[in-house]
Amino acid sequence: MTIKITGTGSYIPENIEKNEDFHQHEFLNVDGSQINSPNEVIVEKFKAITGIVERRYADDKLIASDLGFLAAEKAIEDAKIDREDIDYIIVAHNFGDVKKDAIQSDILPCLATRVKHKLRIKNPKCVAYDILFGCPGWIEGTIQAQAFIKAGMAKKCLVIGAETLSRVVDKHDRDSMIYSDGAGATIIEATDEEGGILAHNTASFTYDEAYYLFFGNSNNPELDKDTRYIKMHGRKIYEFALTNVPLAMKECLDESGVDIKDVKKILIHQANEKMDEAIIKRFYRLYKTPVPEGIMPMSIHKLGNSSVATVPTLIDLIRNNKLENQQIEKGDVIIFASVGAGMHINAIVYKY
Repeated sequence: MTIKITGTGSYIPENIEKNEDFHQHEFLNVDGSQINSPNEVIVEKFKAITGIVERRYADDKLIASDLGFLAAEKAIEDAKIDREDIDYIIVAHNFGDVKKDAIQSDILPCLATRVKHKLRIKNPKCVAYDILFGCPGWIEGTIQAQAFIKAGMAKKCLVIGAETLSRVVDKHDRDSMIYSDGAGATIIEATDEEGGILAHNTASFTYDEAYYLFFGNSNNPELDKDTRYIKMHGRKIYEFALTNVPLAMKECLDESGVDIKDVKKILIHQANEKMDEAIIKRFYRLYKTPVPEGIMPMSIHKLGNSSVATVPTLIDLIRNNKLENQQIEKGDVIIFASVGAGMHINAIVYKY
C-alpha cells in the first residue's frame, strides 16, 4: 500500500490587486511615524524583495470556507471518487471565516464542518476538523491524513488549505502587500501504485521564536486599539527560515533514501521570492550540488502569499499545465516544504 495524492483542485479569486493599487495607501512605521519615501519607491522595493507583482482578493460575498469548498469540489471531481467515501476532511487555515469589512473571526462551527455541509456529505463517519498550524498547515494536514491511512483509520482523506488574509491585514503596514486569498485541496488515498509519500519531517520552534508572527495593533495609532492585525518580525523570520528549512528538507530527503540528483521539483511555500531562492541555494549547498534550473516553480508573482493555500494551489496549477515550463511526470520525486507561524517547519518527500 502507498499513500498518494489522487486529485487536486484550487480556487483562485478573480479580483486582482496590483502593486500600483497601493500607491495611494498611507504606509506608516511601527511607531506611527511617516515613512520618508514616496509610495512608488516603497512598492518598488517591496517587489524587488518579494517578487510579487499582483495578488488575488476574494469576492466580497465569499469567505474562507467557501473558497475551500470550491477547491474541494474540483479535487473530488479530479480524483473521481464518491464524496460519501471520504473518511476525514481536514481544513488548514489561520483566521477562520472573516467577512469583508468585519475583522472578527468565525470558527463556530469549524471550517471543515462548514465545507462538509456545503459538499452535502451525509455520512456521519466522515470526520471533519480544522488544523491551526500557520502556513505549513496543508502539509501538516497531509501528514496527518497519511497517519490515519497507515493506522487503518481511513482510506480517503480530503485535505484543504484556505485563507482570506486580505481581511486581517493592517493597510498602514507595508507587509500588507504580501498577503492574498485563495484555496487548494487534495484527495489523499491508499493505493496499490508505486510511490506516494516517502518521508516527512515536522518541527516546532517555540522557545525564542513563538511570536515572530503575531496579532498586533495597527501602525496607525489613531485606530481602535482593540482591533488586531497580522504582524511579523520579517528579518527574524527570514533568518530563521534560511537556517532551519534547508536542514529540515535535508533530514527528510535523507530519510527517504532518494538521491538529491533525483529530485525533480521543490514546491515550497510561496512566502517571499528572495527567501525561497535563498532556502533552495542553502539546501543544495548542503549536498555540495548546484541548484538545477527550473527546480522551484513559483506562483507568488501573480498570486501573492495565501498562506496554507500556496502549496496545494501550486500542485494543482502544475498538474493542470497552468504554469509555464513546469511539468510533473510519473515517477518524479518532489519535495514539499513550508515554514510559518509557530514557528513551524515541515517537509514531505513524495514520488509522483
